[in-house]
Amino acid sequence: MSKLVIVESPTKVKSIKKYLGSDYEVMASMGHIRDLPKSKLGIDVDNNFKLQYINMPEKRELIKTLKAAAQNSDGVYLATDPDREGEAISWHLAQILSLDLKEKNRITFNEITKSGVTAGIKAPRALDLNLVDAQQARRALDRIVGYKLSPFLWKKVKSGLSAGRVQSVALKLIVDREREIEKFVSEEFWTVEAKLLCNKHTFEAKLYGFQNGDKLDNIANEEQATNIVSDLENAEYTVSAIKKGVRNRQPAPPFITSTLQQEASRKFNYTGQKTMRIAQQLYEGVDVPSYGVTGLITYMRTDSLRISEEARTAGNGFIVDNFGKEYLPDKPRYFKSKNNAQDAHEAIRPTIITLSPDKVKDSLTNEQYKLYKIIWERFIASLMAACVQDTVSADIAANNYLFKASGYSVRFDGFTKLYVEGTDDETDETGKLPDMAKGDVLKLKSLTPNQHFTQPPARYTEPTLIKALDENGIGRPSTYAPIISNIQQKSYIEREKKSLKPTPLGTVVSDLIGEHFKQIVNVKFTAGFEKKLDKIGVGEADWIKIIDEFYSDFDTLYKKAEASLDGKHLKVPDEETDIVCEKCGRKMVVKNGRFGKFLACPGYPECKNTMPVPEDEVKQPCPKCGSKLVKRISKKGKKFYGCSNYPNCDFASPGVPTGDVCSECGSYIISGLRGRKYCMNSQCPSRKKNEKKTETNE
Repeated sequence: MSKLVIVESPTKVKSIKKYLGSDYEVMASMGHIRDLPKSKLGIDVDNNFKLQYINMPEKRELIKTLKAAAQNSDGVYLATDPDREGEAISWHLAQILSLDLKEKNRITFNEITKSGVTAGIKAPRALDLNLVDAQQARRALDRIVGYKLSPFLWKKVKSGLSAGRVQSVALKLIVDREREIEKFVSEEFWTVEAKLLCNKHTFEAKLYGFQNGDKLDNIANEEQATNIVSDLENAEYTVSAIKKGVRNRQPAPPFITSTLQQEASRKFNYTGQKTMRIAQQLYEGVDVPSYGVTGLITYMRTDSLRISEEARTAGNGFIVDNFGKEYLPDKPRYFKSKNNAQDAHEAIRPTIITLSPDKVKDSLTNEQYKLYKIIWERFIASLMAACVQDTVSADIAANNYLFKASGYSVRFDGFTKLYVEGTDDETDETGKLPDMAKGDVLKLKSLTPNQHFTQPPARYTEPTLIKALDENGIGRPSTYAPIISNIQQKSYIEREKKSLKPTPLGTVVSDLIGEHFKQIVNVKFTAGFEKKLDKIGVGEADWIKIIDEFYSDFDTLYKKAEASLDGKHLKVPDEETDIVCEKCGRKMVVKNGRFGKFLACPGYPECKNTMPVPEDEVKQPCPKCGSKLVKRISKKGKKFYGCSNYPNCDFASPGVPTGDVCSECGSYIISGLRGRKYCMNSQCPSRKKNEKKTETNE
């Protein structure tokens, strides 16, 4: 009889089976197999918050299969993902399969490689019930808030809405930032810039202040700027001081979940969900020649910056062999994780250091390759020597004024030879200055006054929101992507290019929850509660006591809110446009429907005129009926192109039709990301040939 190993995902089965051999049978639970019922709260609040789990109806046949396999095996190992959620799934499996909770039958794989799987199977342990309790506490909290607040929103705003303990805080951050922008009053200011010539090289210097060292804090208007330019007429520009130095620029640490999502958004415009989906594929394994199905990265849900010494040694060896000894630092560099980091995992890194991106490129889709490349490069760069830069700053005197210029040159490129972290803000990197010495007289090429206006704080983008959630301790690494996806799917926020902007609906919902549940739905409380949940996970707190304290306060607030809003219904304001209804002359308003935004007449029901939002129209007509095509959003938040004549015409496509017909199946040819053309029929042979290089339209 063989031993049974149960994992979560079916994509792991083949690779793990290969490493374990014929003595083991490997099966997948397909995620959770038990959950709280959808039809009711499922928590007995009067009986120590007992969670009323049921077997998931859609998993009925799978559970039968797992039970039969367990009965016919010579032992069962629970090998679900190495996090709280995975621990809880293993606990549910143990319950259903009648396993001894004290038996050492829990194993974890930090990486799906031969060494990772072998190490995992050799180190079985008993289920960590503290981690299970931490997951149950989080599940209970989210269930209580969701099942209480969502119906509250249905009654007070509109049906179909939802609220969550953490997502409400994320929405509030976006709404609060929008209010800051709306209240911001821009102020005019001016700068004066001199373009100077030294040793046949031109460079720029900015007016700093006066020669006595006082800084010129503000040039308020054009008149002041013009007067300064007049004062400098016929002035001699002389180098009054030169300061030279050396600075070391250190590499960024290897990725954790939040920083991977931020960087993928910056560099590839990937959503958090898309990044995690691709990372999951890389973790579970791809087929690499000479290696077979191999996991290319370590577990991708982590907030630890720790790396194994084995990986460090392999990385150092690669650096010496491919870049030279000078690219290793004198002492190994260790990055410190946050205090609340779950240090059971490593940072996200490649599992086999010698499998550089170029070596596996042909085995990966374009998306997988791009994500693997930054994971691999960032890990190697984190081990490399610092970039050494020679810096120089110059003080330049002109009449009574003082200008300053600064620059740098690279003495040793270090880690920047391989990888440089992206930034959320546009930075003006100072260039190299010409060789100058104190007393040198410079030639003025031009003196320019420039008008500027102070700018409001920027809207959150997905990477900056993830960064804010992470820095404030809101949620966990695995929750950032679902949080943003959920509030977008509920039409609480919308994307304006890369920025996240609250909708009128999102503002109303946030204000309502913020007014009546501000003691619970706020940044400080939510971050503090995450710390309590972390304490449960290490056995330092009792989860029932913590939930009881929360529920007591929450229930009191809920009853007060119900009483104060009894019989009241909040209206979501419409967004008015300048487009006039051709039927009645009113100004059309923006509405949100099943397929995204559209324009509607505010005179409904007297006038039922609707039309697509103009900027969402597509030039190419519908290939079925010739009507206009409109860009829309599905229930899952994905973009697609549909016929404006719906429901009379049901044409819908993930890309824009080109007008051509597929030669192999007769379906329509569409244009996807970056203009790549392919058949919209997913079963078409031509589509399958190029499937590996297909980029999804998200």
